[in-house]
Amino acid sequence: MKTKLIALAAFVTAACTSAQVLAHHSFAAEFDADTSIKLHGVVTKVEWTNPHTYFFMEVENEDGSYEEWALEMGSPNGLMRRGWTRNTLEIGTEVYVTGTRARDGSYKGNAQAVILAENCQRLFAGSSQRDFVEDESAPVEGCGL
Repeated sequence: MKTKLIALAAFVTAACTSAQVLAHHSFAAEFDADTSIKLHGVVTKVEWTNPHTYFFMEVENEDGSYEEWALEMGSPNGLMRRGWTRNTLEIGTEVYVTGTRARDGSYKGNAQAVILAENCQRLFAGSSQRDFVEDESAPVEGCGL
């Protein structure tokens, strides 16, 4: 009886923790590599969670209305290895972002580069796009590059 109870507990634990593994997605399933985005706005929220870091930004349209975009970046560990800290992007920071848009057309994207408007510093975003090569020399509107 004790063995059956231990086996049941192990099964339930495995079933509950495997859901997170199954929830991970491929880049191509969620994002369209042929639909590029260039955004300029203000950071409203940052989530340092695995498997991807997300930040949210408010982007003003030409008519004065606003859209809230969710931008996916690499894992927290990958970003930290490239110099990021939890304080690199703070709420209220003005940024430029290049990346690719979600296939469903929502206000969601996979960030390729994040540029701080304050000093035009380009930050590695850890894009999961296959065959993506980071171009640190690419021009950014408004930063004089």
